[in-house]
Amino acid sequence: MKKSVTGIIIILAIASSFVSCSSCSSFRKNVSETEMDDSTKLALEMERKLREEPEFEIVTTHGTMKIRLYGKTPRHRDNFIKLVSEGYYDGIRFHRVIEGFMIQTGDPNSRDTSKVDSWGMGGPDYTIPAEFVNEYWHKKGAIAAARKGDMANPRKASSGSQFYIVHDENACLHLDGQYTIFGEVTEGLDIIDRIASVPVDRYDRPYEDVMILSVRPLNVEPEVIDETCDTTSALLSDSVEGDVAGSGENE
Repeated sequence: MKKSVTGIIIILAIASSFVSCSSCSSFRKNVSETEMDDSTKLALEMERKLREEPEFEIVTTHGTMKIRLYGKTPRHRDNFIKLVSEGYYDGIRFHRVIEGFMIQTGDPNSRDTSKVDSWGMGGPDYTIPAEFVNEYWHKKGAIAAARKGDMANPRKASSGSQFYIVHDENACLHLDGQYTIFGEVTEGLDIIDRIASVPVDRYDRPYEDVMILSVRPLNVEPEVIDETCDTTSALLSDSVEGDVAGSGENE
């Protein structure tokens, strides 16, 4: 009888050990699945952030800048994404450079030196409604859309393609709330300095070719949202306001 009882106790102990080990394994599996879920959530959140605020490299003849577009200016962001996907900016010049103020680009006319008199007037056949966001300001490296002056453009609609990058924030702070800021340079601020320092003529056009060689998306391919631009608007001249920058006929 004693042997029988002892045998039963041993069997129960072994069974209990298996149950215990099985429970541990199940617990570890649940923890692992939870951790995997958190990792997946983090990856998805990072991807969502990159889609809302995508990053690009602007490769120029004077070096490469890394930029980030803002999620709170979706019309300008999506328009930029669309143009980049079409290679729109490749081979375009910085046609207007004012040291201590800003550098401007995005005019397809600037590809052609025979059209030099019309540099600053080109772009697609639409404008983009203004998207003013109080938290965005004209700090160094801020990217803002060029536009025509208030007299011809009271709603402050932006150019369909031209933009400028702030060189000196102190000279540009009065432009806050007047021009849509839709991104910033996150790496390569020294490239802005290099471009801003090139010699220019009396129309602020660089004597040497300062060009965008390519604009490349980083990390993920951003989704393009259609119908983001006000295509019913007439094409506006695409320079920063004349009385601020002295742009003359390009006002």
